[in-house]
Amino acid sequence: MKIKELDNLSEDELITKEKQFKKDLFDLESQRQMGRVEKPASFRNLRRDIARILTVLSQKKAPQGRKKI
Repeated sequence: MKIKELDNLSEDELITKEKQFKKDLFDLESQRQMGRVEKPASFRNLRRDIARILTVLSQKKAPQGRKKI
């Protein structure tokens, strides 16, 4: 997901997406333990998406908000 897409979501939607991505990451880890991961790059993509969501959430809670570039 891109930051612009995440900016348009509410805090509740962001938290829901974060939980879903963490669940997906957990499921991938369990598949890794069994040796059945089809797309190993999806680990990195999920971790980055979670980080983006956490960044947007912290910026929305900050008093000055996110600066548009």
